[in-house]
Formats: sequence, C-alpha cells, structure tokens
Amino acid sequence: MKYLIVGLGNIGPEYLLTRHNVGFMVLDRLASNFEVKFSMSRLAYHVEIKHKGKQIHLIKPTTYMNLSGKAVNYWMKELKIEKENTLVITDDIALPFGKLRTKVKGSHGGHNGLRNIEEVLGSSAYPRLRFGVGDDFGKGRQVEYVLGNFEGAQLDELPEHLDRAIDIILSFCLQGVDKTMNAFNQ
Repeated sequence: MKYLIVGLGNIGPEYLLTRHNVGFMVLDRLASNFEVKFSMSRLAYHVEIKHKGKQIHLIKPTTYMNLSGKAVNYWMKELKIEKENTLVITDDIALPFGKLRTKVKGSHGGHNGLRNIEEVLGSSAYPRLRFGVGDDFGKGRQVEYVLGNFEGAQLDELPEHLDRAIDIILSFCLQGVDKTMNAFNQ
C-alpha cells in the first residue's frame, strides 16, 4: 500500500522556521527519524520511506505555497495514489499553537495552499493534518504573522508537537484516517 504525505511550505532559507512552513518541518523531522534525505525531483523535494510494509512518499512542493496543487496533482498521478491515501500537512491559524487536528475533508479556510489544491484536484475531499500556529496577530497582519518565525516558548515546544504530528502520519498510514482521528484529535 502506498501513501503520499505532503508538507506545505515555501522553499528558501528565509522561510525555514516560519509558521507557514510547519508542513516542511514535520516532514524534515520524519525523514531525519528514518535517516533518509530528500532529493530534488519534479515540482517537489521527494523521499520514500518504508514502515511496517507501507510505502510512504514524502513531498515538499517547490512550487511555493500558492501553487501547491500542481505538485500534489503531479505526484498523485505519478505514484498512482488516490486522494484517500494522500495526507496534506498545513499550518492553521484557527487552531491554538500546537493543537493538531486530522480531517477527512474540509474547506480551505482562506489558506492559499489548500485553496490551490482544491482548485487543481477539483475537490476538497482529501485528508489533511491541520497544525495549529495560533492567531496572535493584529488586524491586517495575518500574512506577516504566518511568514514570521516561531519564537520563544513556541520554538521550545515545537519539537514535541512535530513528534506528535509524526505519530499521526504513521497512524494514518497504518490504521487509516478514521481511527487516526479518533485516537489523536483533541
């Protein structure tokens, strides 16, 4: 059984520790845990891991956030992986920092990466892991906030939340989205 795990983010060192790049951070940590390295491929950095008989493909789109759908669509077709076996990891300002929520489908909620995936796939019915980054920003400062770096206590707590996200990903691949939601959604 094959799975596609998509971490949303933006390429470039200036985005490395930004809230918008938490999808990349999760996949970087997962790849590190499995002692594998991403390589540049078509429209994304890609690596494959094997876990308990499952082929798990990790991608970090190089299309920048607003065109993530192009990479997701390409890799789903290239690897012949259905939507239900694809998990998209995204930052979410509607959730408090560190809160993780898995959903089978949903709206883009104003998130440009999810909006583009929905447009390209023609559907919002694909699993996603929403990683709460909080909403500690003033009116009109949302873009500045999500493109800002994690700092202070959040930066200190980030590794434990990334590890929990990895547990959710592995559960998704081994047990499916419904059991994962029941076990992990807070």
